Amino acid sequence: MRVQLSGVHVEIGGVSGVDLDVEPGELVGLIGPNGSGKSTLLRTLYRARRPDAGTVRVDDDDVWRALSARRSAQRTAVVAQHSADGFDFTAAELVATGRTPHRSTPAADREIIARALARVGMHDRADRRYVTLSGGERQRVLLARALAQQGEVLVLDEPTNHLDIAAQLELLELVRELKITTLAALHDLNLATAYCDRLYVLSAGRVVAHGPPIDVLTPALLAEVFGVRAHLGVNPLTGRPNLTFAPRQEIRELQ
Repeated sequence: MRVQLSGVHVEIGGVSGVDLDVEPGELVGLIGPNGSGKSTLLRTLYRARRPDAGTVRVDDDDVWRALSARRSAQRTAVVAQHSADGFDFTAAELVATGRTPHRSTPAADREIIARALARVGMHDRADRRYVTLSGGERQRVLLARALAQQGEVLVLDEPTNHLDIAAQLELLELVRELKITTLAALHDLNLATAYCDRLYVLSAGRVVAHGPPIDVLTPALLAEVFGVRAHLGVNPLTGRPNLTFAPRQEIRELQ
């Protein structure tokens, strides 16, 4: 499914006139400093924040005008920040909440839940309490819940926060393998360049650049938007773009 945002404006959240599209099967990254509007924009896609102006479409249907909340949830699954905090569920029970938008038999639900847990390598943790899992395991369970939702669009809001590097790489590799239309807000710019097909850069609620990572993450843009001095090179292990940052003290000494 294709995702299209046109002229999206959210007054409380500071998003203004955003145009964005994700082609079927693409993994598109949304990057920008804290407070730039990334989470707010994602919320308009999964019906958590209604835009004050503009349209949000999934597969040509207006998410807010043409789809019910239930129908939208059948199409779009989300892994949001802190979305399971405070729930004392087992991994399987948490994944089962992804079946809420659907009406199927208990047997069918159990099969879908089991497949989702297996897909993310958590089938052997099905009966473990969610709160006892490591950070990486928790994120895998949340991804399994999204898979159990069986949406054709996946929204990820800072999915690698608080994970060690191995867990970050494993999670994003899993997402790439899914080949689901995905829009992900990411803080780590090197992870964004390594895994995203295209990037949208937000600054003060507006899109200031978009395109393939190698075209977007120029030293000039990084200095303007993030206030950092960076060198864009090539990762010798993957051939993908790779950023090297200068310490801020070094930058001040050069000024």
